[in-house]
Amino acid sequence: MDLLGTTNNFLWGYLIIAVLILCALYFTVRSGCVQFRMLGEMMKLLTESGTVHKTDGEERKHISSFQAFTVALASRVGTGNLAGVASAIFVGGPGAVFWMWVMALLGAATAFVESTLAQLYKLKGKDSFIGGPAYYMQIGLRKRWMGVLFAILITMTFGMANQVVQSNTICDSLADTFSWNKFLIGAVMTVVTLFIIFGGIQRVSKFSAIVVPFMAVGYIILALFIVAINITELPHVFKIIIGSAFGMQQAAGGMVGAAMMQGIKRGLFSNEAGEGSAPNAAATADISHPVKQGLLQSLGVFTDTLVICTCTAFIIILSGLYTGADDGIILTTKALESEIGTIGRYFISAAVFLFAYSTIIGNYYYGETNVRFITSRKGALLGYRIICGITVLVGGIVTLQTAWSMVDLCMGLMTLCNLIAIVFLSNRAFRLLKNYRDQKKAGKNPEFHRDMLPEWKDEIPCWE
Repeated sequence: MDLLGTTNNFLWGYLIIAVLILCALYFTVRSGCVQFRMLGEMMKLLTESGTVHKTDGEERKHISSFQAFTVALASRVGTGNLAGVASAIFVGGPGAVFWMWVMALLGAATAFVESTLAQLYKLKGKDSFIGGPAYYMQIGLRKRWMGVLFAILITMTFGMANQVVQSNTICDSLADTFSWNKFLIGAVMTVVTLFIIFGGIQRVSKFSAIVVPFMAVGYIILALFIVAINITELPHVFKIIIGSAFGMQQAAGGMVGAAMMQGIKRGLFSNEAGEGSAPNAAATADISHPVKQGLLQSLGVFTDTLVICTCTAFIIILSGLYTGADDGIILTTKALESEIGTIGRYFISAAVFLFAYSTIIGNYYYGETNVRFITSRKGALLGYRIICGITVLVGGIVTLQTAWSMVDLCMGLMTLCNLIAIVFLSNRAFRLLKNYRDQKKAGKNPEFHRDMLPEWKDEIPCWE
């Protein structure tokens, strides 16, 4: 823990925060504030038809923009929105929420760039498109070693360290609500997880695809309801957040740095802008122009942080419990319980189980995709599956801060690797954005073909 703490303090206290902010500012300026100027276009894309008209006159069905957005939103709404926000406020004070807002507003431009690049450099897989940072590092930068390094880091982050946080959150919530033994909860989850990843995923994924979106929408509605009935208290809540963010309150003395660090870390964990995880999913979409997916991913960042995380933060601050000894999901549970009664405890437990467990499975497949990028050996995949199961068990044993420390280290290194790549490739995303805007001005529904970027067309096999 001492080693993890020292390393994370250096990474997040000096390096990653500076790089994240500088990159976000650079992408915002170079894109002409795409996340603000094209907000209306993002909304229009949500209603885009599920049919793409091909240049040869044929039509083929694909997942609509709205469907892709709802799936992405369901995957984003999880422990980061419930436990992550609570931990940020517990450690960094209410001011951490302000820095989450700042990073969402700026980081949406970073999300645009990385997801547009993922679309540009995607490849045709057996059943769908595949892609992500490892692919645009290998194809766009022509640096296979960098792609392998990122694949290792994302596998460690999502296939291992992130699993510890998800498992820890489930165990804490169920143990607090039902007084169950955390180790036994972790052991049962480990067995079920191994069963799923060794062959039973289809049944569970179908169940999650139905239940998780409903639970996500249910949480949003509940959170907005609590905020609405306390609407007169919102000016006071904003005063607390702003005052804590800049140290204007006596209680926040010396907390400005902690608030900034926690807000940026937990904001990144929740909305994933610049982290390099969302592009793996963004690459699978079947759309007519790469920029469309970049715009939708930017909107996803806004929705995740400015709406859902903010609602959680307001509930916690309104309760006044953030000054106590509770952290993570326990703090969120007690805050919600103080607003709507005992039912809040059971609602959070159900939400956490569904969100976190579906995330455990989703995280596993992030890792599997990148293990396959590194090597085709079956032994490597077998070893990864066993390690993934072990980390779920570890999550039921370790403390919350130990779990977060493991995630912070892996997430930080992975983010740095991805940011370096997208800075060098960002000019191509900006070229695509100009192409998209030009077609819109001409009254067209933008379509992209690799001949539009002649100097790079040999690198773009999926955009004939």
